[in-house]
Amino acid sequence: MNYKISKIIKILISIILIIIIGSIMYKLLKMNINSKDIQSYVSSFGKLAPLVYIIMFALVPLTLFPDSVLAIGGGLIFGLAKGYIYTLIGALIGASLSFYISRKLGRNFVKKLTKEKLDGIESMINSKGFFFVLMLRLIPLFPFDIISYGAGLTSIKYKDFLFATIIGTIPGILVFTNIGAQSVNIGSNGFYMSIMALILLVIASIFLKNKFISFYKK
Repeated sequence: MNYKISKIIKILISIILIIIIGSIMYKLLKMNINSKDIQSYVSSFGKLAPLVYIIMFALVPLTLFPDSVLAIGGGLIFGLAKGYIYTLIGALIGASLSFYISRKLGRNFVKKLTKEKLDGIESMINSKGFFFVLMLRLIPLFPFDIISYGAGLTSIKYKDFLFATIIGTIPGILVFTNIGAQSVNIGSNGFYMSIMALILLVIASIFLKNKFISFYKK
């Protein structure tokens, strides 16, 4: 009897989770791409807002919603410190989800999902896994989710992929969440510094991308 009750409870919890995740995913797919809509939606959950935000970020690989816009929304809602932590947690869950989808379901499924050619990223990561994932993460111009999907098709160990992701995403997450956090004080020195940091990040990304591509072609 206890076994049957336990099984029923697990089924009910699973159904509830599926409904919650499904509704959040639907909202992401239908949501306008701006941080104000994200703020309004996430804040409406009150104390559950951090959990909803983390789930939203974790589902980005399945919806391909712009993660930079979501990160700005996180900074706007929670501030820099909490926004960074929640974004990092969500990004790591999302990256892990992409990684294992590729590893379990294979190249053909991922290509249909992303509509992207992953051969270049796959071959780069296969040669020096940790190094290339780290470098790609440091360059926001390379799509976050495509890197994760591509890595899942290679022989890289998950722990190397995860560690490289944690380190490599520090600059990008900090810059985008800081923009969100400072956007409540438009015109302040902090706001202009956050915009300057974004400009520097883009310039550095272009430089690193060109260097990275030239290095890879050697």
